[in-house]
Amino acid sequence: MKSSLHTLALAAALTALAGCATPPSQPTGATAAEINLVAINDLHGNLEATKFTYTGTGDAKPRTVMAGGIDTIAGALQQWRKEDGELLLVGAGDMVGASPALSAMWADEPTIAALDMLGLTVTSAGNHEFDQGRKELLRQQHGGCDSPRPEKACQFAPQYGGANFGYLAANVVEAGSAKTLLPPYRILEAKGVKIAFIGAVLKDTAEVVAASGIAGLQFLDEADAVNRLLPELRKQGVGAFVVLIHQGGRTESAFDKRYCDNLEGDILPVVKRLDPAVKLVISGHSHKGYLCKVDGKVVTQAQMGGHMLSRIKLMVDKATGKIVDVDARNIVIEQGAYPAEPKMAAYLADVRERSNRELARPVARIAAPVVSRDADGADESALGNLIADATLQAGRPFGAQIAFMNRGGIRQNLETGPGNVVSKGQALATLPFANTLVVMDLTGAQLRTLLEQQWVGDKVEVRGLLQVSEGFTYRYDLRKPEGARVLDVTVNGAPLDDGATYRVAVNNFLAGGNDAFPVFAKGTNRAETGIRDIDTLTDYLANAERQGQPVGAAPAQPRIVRVK
Repeated sequence: MKSSLHTLALAAALTALAGCATPPSQPTGATAAEINLVAINDLHGNLEATKFTYTGTGDAKPRTVMAGGIDTIAGALQQWRKEDGELLLVGAGDMVGASPALSAMWADEPTIAALDMLGLTVTSAGNHEFDQGRKELLRQQHGGCDSPRPEKACQFAPQYGGANFGYLAANVVEAGSAKTLLPPYRILEAKGVKIAFIGAVLKDTAEVVAASGIAGLQFLDEADAVNRLLPELRKQGVGAFVVLIHQGGRTESAFDKRYCDNLEGDILPVVKRLDPAVKLVISGHSHKGYLCKVDGKVVTQAQMGGHMLSRIKLMVDKATGKIVDVDARNIVIEQGAYPAEPKMAAYLADVRERSNRELARPVARIAAPVVSRDADGADESALGNLIADATLQAGRPFGAQIAFMNRGGIRQNLETGPGNVVSKGQALATLPFANTLVVMDLTGAQLRTLLEQQWVGDKVEVRGLLQVSEGFTYRYDLRKPEGARVLDVTVNGAPLDDGATYRVAVNNFLAGGNDAFPVFAKGTNRAETGIRDIDTLTDYLANAERQGQPVGAAPAQPRIVRVK
C-alpha cells in the first residue's frame, strides 16, 4: 500500500508525541516491493479436472465440485497475471508420477509440456519424480529419448526437449560427496528484488522409491541442506529466501484458515530447525491444504491434483532485500470459476484425442462394475487380492508360489465401462507406476519376519498390510508381543516351514526393500523378469474371461484374519 508524504509526516509526528522512538516494523510505499507467487504441489499428472470434496471456513457442510484441469488452472493464472505481470509460478514436487493414464502412457511428457505452458519457473523434486530412477528424472529435465521405459518415452512426439522449468533438490547428493544431483536453488528476480527458491525432497525418499533407480544417491536432512546454503546466497546479494519442500503435515484446521497454529507431522521439525531468515515454506507430499504459522514462518500446502493453488504475497524491504511480511490464501480451482484458457484447452483436447483411442481398447469383461481397493475396515481388499493373484500367475513360470502387493501401489479402483468391460486406460489408472516383476527365494523364517514387520506398536503403518495371493493365509493377534503376533501361516494348505525355501513374486519396488520391508532386499536367486505389472493384470483379466470365470464373480475367502 502506497503512502503519501503527508501521511508519513503525520505518522512520524504522532510517534514522536507518544515518546516512542521505534521505527515502523514494515516498510511501505516506495521502500517495499510486493512480490506475487502462485504455488502448486502434487499435480501427479492430473491434466483433467477431477471430483474434489472440501469444507472451507464457514461452510456448514462439505462441498463436492469438479476442480483442477490444466485449462482452468491456465485461466486462473491468466487472470492473476493481468493483476501482476511479474507473478511467479512455483512448485513443491510430485508434478508427475502416479499419474492418470492420460499422462502416464506418454511417460508424463504431456504434463511437463503443460507445466511449461503454465509458466512454471521452478519446483522442488518430489519422491515421485524418482519413481523411474535418476536417469529418467534427468531425461525429463534435460530432454532426449534414452529412457528406462522406451515403450512410453518420445511416443507422444518423436522428439522430447525437456522441461523449461527447473527441478531443485538441495539435499540429494552423490554418495560420499557434496555434489547435488539437481541444482539446490535458483535465484529469480521480480520488481527489482532477488528471491532465492531453495528446493528439498523428503529425506526418506529412498524408502518409498525403487532402490535400483537411486543407487549412488544420498538423501540428506532437509533443514541442514537448506541452512548451509544461506551464507552462499547472501554473498550473491540475496536476502529473501523461500523453501520449496516436498514434505508435509496435517492439521484439523480448514484449508483456508489463516493461520493455523496446530500443524503436525513430518514437516514440523524441519520448519522449526530452518534458519529464522526463512519466512515462507511451500510444502507438499501429504496432499493436505493448509495455511499455518510455525515459529514466525508461514507454511502452506495446496492439496493435490490441481484442485487448489496457493496465492502468496511477499512484502520485501528494498533496502535490505529481506521479506518483512507474508500473506497467503488457498484458492479452490473450481471448474467454471475461471474461463478455460483457449490455448491450453486446445492442447488438452489434443492430448485427449491422441490418447483416447489407445486407452479405450478393451482388455476384458469382469463380473462387477468396480473392483475396490478399499478394504472397508478389513486387512485386505478385493483389488489387492486380485493384483496379488495376477502377480502370482505371472511369476509361476519362474517358480513363484506366493505373491505380495503393497497397498500404496494400487492408485485407484479398477472400474469398468458398459457391460463391465475394463479398458486399457482403466487398468493403467489402477497400476500407473510401470513396475516390473521380480521373483526371489525367501526362507519360511524370512517370510515370518516379513509379516511381523507390518506393525509398529499396535498400529499398521500408513502403507497398510501387504496384500497376499491365493493359497497364502495367516492369522494375527495384536494382543501378543511384537515379533510373536503372526499365527498359523499356511502355503497352499500346508503350515509354513521356517527352514524351507519359497519362491516369492513381488514388484521391483518391494523387491528393493522399500515401504519399510527390508526382508525383500535379502531375497536370493532373483529373477528380474522385466514383465510390467500392468501386463500381469491385463493378462490375468483376459485369461479369467477366456476361462469363463471373470474376476469379481464371487467374494474371496479371507486370507488375513485378525484374532479378536
